[in-house]
Formats: sequence, C-alpha cells, structure tokens
Amino acid sequence: MSVTRIASRYAKSLIDLAVEQDKLERVLEDVKTFQKAADDRDFYLLLKSPIINASKKQSIFNALFEDRFDEMTSAFIKIILNKGREAYLPEIADEFINQYKEIKHISTVKLTTAAPLGAETISRIKQKLVASTATEEHVELITKVDPDIVGGFVIEFDDKLYDESVTHKMELLRKEFSKNLFVKDF
Repeated sequence: MSVTRIASRYAKSLIDLAVEQDKLERVLEDVKTFQKAADDRDFYLLLKSPIINASKKQSIFNALFEDRFDEMTSAFIKIILNKGREAYLPEIADEFINQYKEIKHISTVKLTTAAPLGAETISRIKQKLVASTATEEHVELITKVDPDIVGGFVIEFDDKLYDESVTHKMELLRKEFSKNLFVKDF
C-alpha cells in the first residue's frame, strides 16, 4: 500500500474521532506541534529508524509529548507505534492538516512577489481571492519574496499557477520574437 494511502486513512480516522469528540482544534494544535518536532532531523530519523524498537520510541514520545498532547492524540500515537507505523507519522500529520483545511474550507495560496508587500496590499489580495470562485471561502496566504521575478506576482494554489511576473512576460516576448514571423529569410 502506498504511503499516501496509509497516511490518508490514518489521518481520516483521527480527524473523524476528533470531530466526534469535539476536539478538532485541540488535536490540530497537537499535530502542528508534532510537525515542528518532526522538522528536527534527529527526531525525523528516529521515526524512520527500523533499528530502534517500539518501546524505546514510546518512552521517547512519552517524555516529549505526554504532558503536552490531548489524551486522544497520545492514544492515537500509541496505536500507531504498536502497529509499527511510526515511520508514517510525518505523512499522517501532513494529511491531517490537508483534511482539516478541506473540512474548514481553507485554501492555501502562495503569493510570490519581487519585493515585500504591505499589510494593506496583502489584505486586499486576500479579499480578492476570497471573492473569486477559484478559492474556498477562507484563504491562508503564504507570502514569499523572490527578486528574480523582477516585478509583478506569481500566485499558486490547488495545482494552479497564475504567473504575472515580469520575467514570465519577457520570456513570452522572447518566444514570440524567436518565431520571426515578420521578416522573411532573416
């Protein structure tokens, strides 16, 4: 079975249980905390290591998260460890976040500009995105500055790319002029 499928199924079961027990926001906080911990290379390698046994991993999890996590999240992680699926925990966490955003109708939009934008400009862009039919009713905007695009902006979400950068426009012009449709035998 593929990693995506395994992660999706476990994340779905955790999200369903969290919704049923009205603990969705609390579990989301736990999952985000776990994601931050999994960004640490040593912790990530611990999760993926087949050499370290489950009881040792369980004691490490208890030391790190037992007091910080909700009982339901801790019990879920314990089940994952008992089944030997701890290597999939980072992917399960990512999939949980994706399913949470789907339930709450949140679109994640990545906005790349050549220079930093002011708060008012970002707010207006967010309003335009929410007003459009292309995004969900809530927008999570991630901004990035990339001077290589020279000017304009690039918006990415849901496998869509809107490239209105100067670099992209220049590339389109370069392609158009390379066809040389206007001068015969040039």
